[in-house]
Amino acid sequence: MRVAIIALLHESNTFVSRPTEWHHFESDLCLHGEPIRTQLAGAHHEVGGFFAGLHDANIEAVPLVALRAVPYGLLTAECFQRVMTEIASALDSAGNVDGVLVAGHGAMVAESHRDADGHWLTQLRQQLGTHIPIIGTLDTHANLSRQMVDATNGLIAYRTNPHLDQRARGMDAAQLMVNTLRQKVTPVQAAAFPPLAISIEKQLTSAAPLVPLYDLANDQLARPNVLSNSILLGFPYADVKEIGSAVLVITNNAPALAEQLAAELANEMWRQRESYRGDLTDIDHALAEASELAGTVCLLDMGDNVGGGSPGDGTLLLHASRARATRKNVLCCLHDPQTVSDAIRTGVGGRCLLNVGGKTDAKHGAPFVDEFTVLSLHDGKFSEPLPRHGGASQFDQGPCAVIRNDSGVTILVNSLRTPPFSLRQLTSCGVTPQDFEIVIAKGVNAPIAAYREACRHFIRVNTPGCTTADMTTLDFVHRRRPLFPFEVTGKFG
Repeated sequence: MRVAIIALLHESNTFVSRPTEWHHFESDLCLHGEPIRTQLAGAHHEVGGFFAGLHDANIEAVPLVALRAVPYGLLTAECFQRVMTEIASALDSAGNVDGVLVAGHGAMVAESHRDADGHWLTQLRQQLGTHIPIIGTLDTHANLSRQMVDATNGLIAYRTNPHLDQRARGMDAAQLMVNTLRQKVTPVQAAAFPPLAISIEKQLTSAAPLVPLYDLANDQLARPNVLSNSILLGFPYADVKEIGSAVLVITNNAPALAEQLAAELANEMWRQRESYRGDLTDIDHALAEASELAGTVCLLDMGDNVGGGSPGDGTLLLHASRARATRKNVLCCLHDPQTVSDAIRTGVGGRCLLNVGGKTDAKHGAPFVDEFTVLSLHDGKFSEPLPRHGGASQFDQGPCAVIRNDSGVTILVNSLRTPPFSLRQLTSCGVTPQDFEIVIAKGVNAPIAAYREACRHFIRVNTPGCTTADMTTLDFVHRRRPLFPFEVTGKFG
């Protein structure tokens, strides 16, 4: 038997002022055929789990396309059409396949199709016909749609945030495919869509309020004929009607049971809705709290969350720290290709006046202007051997520079937006985060998997920006209504 593998992963922030284009995929992950096996078979990624599960079952894996871009704005129509063409052409050239394993995200938006994941999965179903199973994985932050469910035989979401179980979920999907092809099971899935959106600040799966919900989900897995269940926490920065949380249950040919258990999970989620509001600590309170703590403090810059699509050049925390005359050594990573070029021209050991960051738009802060010494220059390539959020092992943040001013602010400036998912982003450039009293990480929960090795304390800061933790301040047009916390009078169940 032959099972094709397709990966298409993008988290689209519709509040970002610039779109995602084809070159964004080319600069992150754009693989065809056997190079997919070479690069991802051993990775801490769901595609690695696909390969491992099929190998264990002696089923031929046929890698077709693997596309991923760092979260950013919605895909242009031209980019999405090219993505669709790449997938369709690869499948046409693959010959007969018995099944298709798909790694999707679930929160991709295109100019031409707001439910982009639902569209490409539906097109895949139409190309394959109804007799070939499509089974796959979704990100925990998927905005699940009915179209995604109807197009597939089974979808399995990560169960952790930070996402540390991607390879395991890929293996689960592969095992479900194997058992389906060998006629051991007949998967049927049911979804439920409670009208709520969980604050990104409360989407840490190892802490309250989510632990009891996952405990219930784990209890359901012990029931006879239950093959899988998933909690989709949702991605609050996509202005689509599907925005919000959902649940999905897969059973062995027991549709009524799938519906029952999906309703049970969704009702519990709805019952706990008030606990899903964010704390929304502002900048002043966060800096005041940090000043009282001993050891390295990580300020999580939620409004400039690169893993949620932000530009990564936000300077608001740097400006606020300077305004408070904070007597602490501060480390920050910013995306600013122009500053990197200026640092390269200046050379290691040189000093120059630099306008760092703040170049995308006004809402993420003005440039941080000061005289800096160029400490070092690097090519920006690094690897991560351990499981980290996102499952990647090879990174490229482009040419980068480490610069420092006379007030104790050190900035790692890169040329390619890179989420803070690995400490190797810093240490590969000779920066030791433990040497600093404050480390600014542009994320919410995802950086914790790596940064907890270096930081004693974490403070989530509700900075303004396109990934603000207060989703109610964003200008939604297409979202469903009613939707908690925007409307608090809705009913469910």
